[in-house]
Amino acid sequence: MNADPRILVATAVASDADLIRELLSDEFENVVVSTNPEHAIEDFEKQRPEVLILAFNSLEKAERYYLGLYRLSSLIHALPHRTLILCNKDDLRRVYELCKKEYFDDYILFWPMTYDATRLLMAVHHALRLMASAAMPSGSEIAAQARRLADLEAQLDRYAAHGGQQVEAASSSLRQAERDIGAALDRFSDKLSDGSHPGLVEVKDRNGLQREINRLKVEEIEKRFRIVNAAVQPVRQWVSALKDDLTPQLESARALQSLAERFQPIVLVVEDDEFQHQILKQMLADMNLDLVFATSGTEALATLRKRRPDLILMDVGLPDIDGVETTRRLKSVEQFAKIPVVMITGHSEKAVVVESLKAGASDFAVKPFDKDVLRAKVRSFLNGEYM
Repeated sequence: MNADPRILVATAVASDADLIRELLSDEFENVVVSTNPEHAIEDFEKQRPEVLILAFNSLEKAERYYLGLYRLSSLIHALPHRTLILCNKDDLRRVYELCKKEYFDDYILFWPMTYDATRLLMAVHHALRLMASAAMPSGSEIAAQARRLADLEAQLDRYAAHGGQQVEAASSSLRQAERDIGAALDRFSDKLSDGSHPGLVEVKDRNGLQREINRLKVEEIEKRFRIVNAAVQPVRQWVSALKDDLTPQLESARALQSLAERFQPIVLVVEDDEFQHQILKQMLADMNLDLVFATSGTEALATLRKRRPDLILMDVGLPDIDGVETTRRLKSVEQFAKIPVVMITGHSEKAVVVESLKAGASDFAVKPFDKDVLRAKVRSFLNGEYM
């Protein structure tokens, strides 16, 4: 967690801003207020807060302010932050529904008379803890790493077998070399004894020469080879014990693999038609997917702050930011750039295709969907790892 977290209080009433800043100042030092709507984008992008507090005197104003940030700011979707909204009792049900849908992260019943001021402090602490945990690797990233361990035990078996074969081959070569050297010495002794090298040496005692050759083989050559063979034995023992020594690590790898098998890849569907949601749920059923739905480009970009999908199905025609622009914005953020985006369209006009590809889209799915084609596309972009 940042030792000096940045907190931005957005409101249209200066006295409310001062009150909230005073409440927070005892525990948080870096609290900034933004009260001029003309500077809303500039204030947010300058401060880059970890926690944004919406302290407007009506829910409508808070929604309009936050929606404006997503429509006009080129940075908000790339800046991790948590959004808290202060509300009155008349807006509680609606605010609850918005937080449940993850439009906002949390709410505090604050008016009238700062109804629960300590709850605001606790909500900020909680938001900062969630920000810290969000910096950890995502579930999909951990699962991907776990899958790479799936073959670890088999690889170790192959390496151990190969290592054992290499050690045995080396030992066999040493034994053969010992025999070859002994045979070479015997042939040399025979040639000396039968006079094949009369100008080199004269052998007067053939038996004595043979005894000396035998002594040389036993006391010098065999001795040296025994030393070399003895040096190979620890390697053989190490290869045999390798898997036993790694048993705790292998058990951890098996546990991780078991967790990875239960992991569901996240597919974000950005589509404003609820009927299409139902169609996609039916078509992608039994594929072990966690389907997350957003009904606008703004909602999709906000969702990316909380959940990192493994694949995005993006409708071209959205009610606020169109699918091409939404894709362009998310692809401009390094942490989202590698997420494959499949554009959903009711037609395949060349201009739409070209602009989508320029924005970073990977493929297209044309409505009405062909079930087999759609499932094949999803499977291919998830590399077949999950299903």
